[in-house]
Amino acid sequence: MAFDWREFLQLAKALRSFSVPSFSAEAAKRSAVSRAYYAAFCHTRNYAEKHLGFQRTRSGKDHGFLRKHLGQQGPYWKQIEDELRDLHEWRKRCDYDDAISNNLDIMVANAISTAEDIIGKMKE
Repeated sequence: MAFDWREFLQLAKALRSFSVPSFSAEAAKRSAVSRAYYAAFCHTRNYAEKHLGFQRTRSGKDHGFLRKHLGQQGPYWKQIEDELRDLHEWRKRCDYDDAISNNLDIMVANAISTAEDIIGKMKE
């Protein structure tokens, strides 16, 4: 049975307020942004393969390829492309930047909300 990528969104929601002595709240929040992105990206990728003719390369280039493919599908999908781009940028900041200058709590809330919105737009 295929993994349900929406579970990463549930994990992101749990991580946003999770903290234990072995890691910081910042680590949990950064991970929440990352999981929210991958929930939306993988769910959308699979939907696009099934319904929109997207063909993945199974490489890191698929992130950009998927957004480009969506943008070519019309205005409805262009909005999803833009939301995925925002999520991708937030995820990269959380995964690679040593310091996050903006309010991390706001980024987490926006990432989760955006991922929910994207996933909600995929009608099976």
